[in-house]
Amino acid sequence: MKRIVLFLATNVAVILVLSIILKVLGLDKAGYAGAGYGELLVFSAVVGFTGAIISLLMSKPMAKWSTGAQVITQPSNEVEAWLVSTVQRLAQKAGIGMPEVAIYDGEPNAFATGAFKNSSLVAVSTGLLQSMNKEEVEAVLAHEVAHVANGDMVTLTLIQGVVNTFVIFLSRIIGSIVDRAVFKSERGNGPGYFITVIVLQIVLGFLASMIVAWFSRRREFRADAGSAQYVGSPSPMVNALRRLGGVEPGQLPEAMKAFGITDRPGWMGLFSSHPPIEARIAALQNTR
Repeated sequence: MKRIVLFLATNVAVILVLSIILKVLGLDKAGYAGAGYGELLVFSAVVGFTGAIISLLMSKPMAKWSTGAQVITQPSNEVEAWLVSTVQRLAQKAGIGMPEVAIYDGEPNAFATGAFKNSSLVAVSTGLLQSMNKEEVEAVLAHEVAHVANGDMVTLTLIQGVVNTFVIFLSRIIGSIVDRAVFKSERGNGPGYFITVIVLQIVLGFLASMIVAWFSRRREFRADAGSAQYVGSPSPMVNALRRLGGVEPGQLPEAMKAFGITDRPGWMGLFSSHPPIEARIAALQNTR
């Protein structure tokens, strides 16, 4: 139920903000009737980036609410005190502001999120804390801190915005061509335009998700390397990955999967946000 409410709330927010921006810029009709290429490109960029940016800005409260993560404001036991002090030390090494530290109930996993490097969130699951020793947990925390230091949340948002822009732009350009060539529409947009746009947005969106997933997998290798740098050795992260390879990763909400420590592989690996654990271990071992 939480995920449904969150999905609806996010989309309502996107639609409202998008409507206001398009109206203010005078682009509210640009996506439908005979706009020039320049105007259509601006329209596509506004539509393409708005949802991605709003999701980024809402990422911290969304993550807390959807996972039930409890931020440690005042450590109540030794484990919480160790988590906070470890993240603080890693954040200082990475040169970023102290992230909020949270714990949530679930199978082994962890994630980092937030729109800004100096105001981020790092969360670990109870399953991860129970299944790993302190050295391995520290390596996972260092991996998540590296995501923040590398600006991965912003980078993925920008990539998503760019591919969204081209999906919207190309689908409308091709839709206009098909409408005039096949349906012989002379004024405005005929049925061929709308049918083609809908079909192409699905097909191109499908292909675009492969591009985003590819970038996501690349940044995982960088975060693993960052973990090795911050803890002083690749061995703890290698051990943590080996341990994760032997368990089912905890499911994160769809919007948070790219920011977790691991994920189930996608079809042929093309849609997975994370590389195979074996490939990550091999890359780390090559840094020795």
